[in-house]
Amino acid sequence: MADDARVLIADDDAAIGTVLCDLLGQAGYVARHVASGDAALAALQREPFDALIADVRMPGMDGLALLQRVAARSPELPVLMLTAHGSVPLAVEAMKHGAADFMLKPFDREELLFALHKALLGSKQQRAQAPQAAASGGLIGQSEALRETHELVRKTAQSHATVLIRGETGTGKELVARAIHAQGARRDKPFVAVNCGALPETLLESELFGHEKGAFTGAVRRKPGRVELAHEGTLFLDEIGDVSPAVQVKLLRLLQERTFERVGGAGSVVADVRFIAATHRDLNALVATGGFRADLFYRLSVVPIWLPPLRARGEDIDRLVQHFCALHAAAHGRREISLRPRALERLRAEPWPGNVRQLQNLIERLVVLNDGPSIDLPELERELARDAPAGQAAGGGALDEHRRRAEGEALREALQRSGDNRSLAARLLGISRRTLYTKLAEHGIV
Repeated sequence: MADDARVLIADDDAAIGTVLCDLLGQAGYVARHVASGDAALAALQREPFDALIADVRMPGMDGLALLQRVAARSPELPVLMLTAHGSVPLAVEAMKHGAADFMLKPFDREELLFALHKALLGSKQQRAQAPQAAASGGLIGQSEALRETHELVRKTAQSHATVLIRGETGTGKELVARAIHAQGARRDKPFVAVNCGALPETLLESELFGHEKGAFTGAVRRKPGRVELAHEGTLFLDEIGDVSPAVQVKLLRLLQERTFERVGGAGSVVADVRFIAATHRDLNALVATGGFRADLFYRLSVVPIWLPPLRARGEDIDRLVQHFCALHAAAHGRREISLRPRALERLRAEPWPGNVRQLQNLIERLVVLNDGPSIDLPELERELARDAPAGQAAGGGALDEHRRRAEGEALREALQRSGDNRSLAARLLGISRRTLYTKLAEHGIV
């Protein structure tokens, strides 16, 4: 995650800026320091960054004002807030305005690097999600399979009931959670998301409930958890099916009693939050085999929402493709681009195991790698062949050779577009630099 990631640091303390630049540089990031909020905005206009670390108290534009400006202009950019004057209300205010995390000075090196890594990972996952469309509650399409979902989102948003969103990976579960929050009474309060499957048990517990000073090695002071930061707002528990039995017990108490204890703490803290959970796993099967608590399942599933897979929404393909073409053409500075009818017909016939997320990634790659105003079937077949699993092409010599030629062509195009900048070429192709170098070696491209 650190490889080539660019981080902008906004802090009026030059010593802090130097320390952070050195720390991030040693961890493999490319870091740059500016001394004010205005300078940070100017830097963000001139060049791309993957994350921003900002001090709360700076002369002129302070960190919270900078956060709001960045959130309005670049909502996909993760922002970590730093302060020597920390408090839970200040942290909640920062989270409400879109901060990815909130850290106290003096910061712990490993804790800061972990928070940055987590923020970058969350940003990557968010960009991979299908973009929101306000008129459709976050989900684009008017197919019969999706109409019930639209209606459930509308009705559920008006209540405070706990919601369990279920569906395959890539169907847009977080979009639905955000739509419910945005249309409900808590819309002006924080929406705090936690990917329960991305953290080990010990870290997840601290992430959710916070910790007291001295609770474990490296806990140099009290830190509020995500439940506390979501006060009066919405807590989104993504991949709830992956949590351990020990954390399930704590979540059950949280849902039943609306109280929790920080790690290392003795007193109970009241949790005024709305809970929305999501999973791609079969919770009924997990309950049957003892992998998930039945009482927790019933507490979560007050209002169940099932998201249909893209293969059940074939009539929505054209609308989604049109949206993604416009979105990515604008994002990459391209003129208007579209898919020809026979290319659209081919897309409607795909099984889409990765659902809307897979379709979006494919359209972005097509927009980036094609120069003309339209994309026809040969260009689409080339990219579909690159996405095909290795086993699918095996045993079919002609298809395998077609896939290999298409892959080599895509590699050369990416290198040409990037001016032979390998890091940029990897980004254009949506792969890591290591994978790029492996593919270049396979095709004899130097």
